Amino acid sequence: MPTADAFYLATIIVYGAVDAMACLALNVEFGFAGLSNFGFIIFQSIGAYVAAVLSMPNWASSNGGFQQYILGWHLAWPLPWIGAAIAGGLLALPFVFLVGKRLRGDFAAVGLLVSAVLLNVLVKNYMPLFNGDAGISIVPAPLQSLWNPQSLGYQFAYGGLAVVLTIATYFLLKRVTESPFGRSLRAMRDNDIVADSLGKNIRGQRTSMMVLGGAIAGLSGAVLVGFINLWAPGAWGYAETIVLFAAIIVGGAGNHKGAVLGAILVPLGFEEVTRFIPPLSNPTLVPALEWVAIGLLIVLFLWFRPNGILPERRRILSGLPSGAAAPVLTGSDTTDADVLVKLGNIEQIDFRQLLRLGEPVNDHRVILSTHNLTKSFSGVTVVQDVSIEVHQGRLTGLIGPNGAGKSTTLAMLAGTLPSSGGTITYDGRDITSMPSNLRARAGLVRTFQLASEFKKLTVLENLVSAIPNQSGDSLRGALRGKRFWGAEDRANIERAMEMLEGFGLTQYADAYAGSLSGGQRRLVEIMRALLAEPKVLLLDEPMAGVHPNLAHKIGEQLVTMCQAGMTVLMVEHELSIMDAFCDPVIVLAEGKVLAQGTMAELRLKEEVVEAYLVG
Repeated sequence: MPTADAFYLATIIVYGAVDAMACLALNVEFGFAGLSNFGFIIFQSIGAYVAAVLSMPNWASSNGGFQQYILGWHLAWPLPWIGAAIAGGLLALPFVFLVGKRLRGDFAAVGLLVSAVLLNVLVKNYMPLFNGDAGISIVPAPLQSLWNPQSLGYQFAYGGLAVVLTIATYFLLKRVTESPFGRSLRAMRDNDIVADSLGKNIRGQRTSMMVLGGAIAGLSGAVLVGFINLWAPGAWGYAETIVLFAAIIVGGAGNHKGAVLGAILVPLGFEEVTRFIPPLSNPTLVPALEWVAIGLLIVLFLWFRPNGILPERRRILSGLPSGAAAPVLTGSDTTDADVLVKLGNIEQIDFRQLLRLGEPVNDHRVILSTHNLTKSFSGVTVVQDVSIEVHQGRLTGLIGPNGAGKSTTLAMLAGTLPSSGGTITYDGRDITSMPSNLRARAGLVRTFQLASEFKKLTVLENLVSAIPNQSGDSLRGALRGKRFWGAEDRANIERAMEMLEGFGLTQYADAYAGSLSGGQRRLVEIMRALLAEPKVLLLDEPMAGVHPNLAHKIGEQLVTMCQAGMTVLMVEHELSIMDAFCDPVIVLAEGKVLAQGTMAELRLKEEVVEAYLVG
């Protein structure tokens, strides 16, 4: 191979490894955790800058002091690279508030993008810290005192090291995402509100992913600046993040191999292809056309292949034969399926053992209560001065006409929605200001009015993700590996399979939850809530879309669970369910408590009949 070609190949290897590391880091944030980090490039840039200044001598004594920068500690390799990774991780911490519970989704993405633009402007215009738009040059190459950086052997050794770091990054992130913690990340990505209501620490998960992604981005920047020996802020514009997002979309979000493939095809591939375009009279035309091509590539893939070349793979946990999975149901087939579904051996399930209820203590004490609970939206009061009591070991019903405030009350009890006034007491504690994930961990678990399964998780993953106190359900636990959490996870899968068998849905264990019929999704949500090991279960229209025969069987089991020590507060429109299973029943109308008693007693109250029962 000619020498020029060999140097070119070494350069391609380094750039490809840097792009792959960056795409892997962004993919774990976006593809797995659902964080649209449009400010990603600033983490790579800060890593490059820190690696540069840590490896350089004091600026006042370096080459006549023609450029300004901080630190200048002249540290030996690999300390500058370690410092770069630490800097990228630490930089993520101030951005956590942008991806917290109050600002998320598209708003967080815009916030991160604006931050990237503002920081780029700051860097270009602040001389003492970053040397302004000129950046930093003559950055020492790693081990240059021992090895000539311009030699072919050094170039290939550098490329080999970059590839090794990329491979290490790949297996590190795979270790994280193939754990229970990775399952929780994908649940948060699919529906963060539901994940929060199951006890997941959303802020903690997002912080972990921002820090981990930032550290890897910082390391990739260090690898690049050590190779090109130059750091210029103009090369780290926010548009570079769009290129990385394009790579992930093309390769396949939520797939590590897809991220690597996308890195090879988009940032590396596009840049190299443009080298073969003959010189044009307008030198700015080629870069402009390159951006047009990247934009078209994103649009085409989002339209024709939104899951990318290598889509996120489905995770099979059940151990059932691959052909045992139930077919995906669409259209009118879903309605027929709800009629045909039959509960399995639900009567044989020992819910006390399966849900770890312990010995029943049915003293019927008040375990959950509200005092003057109120909720207003933009000056409109939808729940006003609601005071109710839910007794331990009972199945309490909550009914009322549409717009009565039932779901809003349930959401405030679970903490999903903050109250505007009043207090909530749970198990003797005032929990009015307690976050919803802490309420769930304390045993106060809810379901939602609309189907809220994690669509891109399998049915079995939906169920297992809800089980609390899993050893591998944290970044630290995930990093410890499968030997640490594997046996426990297998036991949790067996618990979930037992629940599926009882509800007659074993054949759907490895099907995506989003592919099920409406009634089946309801059953998945009920099972998931039960496996969250609630002391008090808040059910919001759990029988909606469920066949009446199934609904009554489920009602019977809810009564059995209450006898075993659980407490249930259920919103339901089907009055036959209330008649058969709920005592007492609370009636809400126009956001206020109208009456309370058995259904037989409520039917004798004229105000209840006029407000609700006649309709």
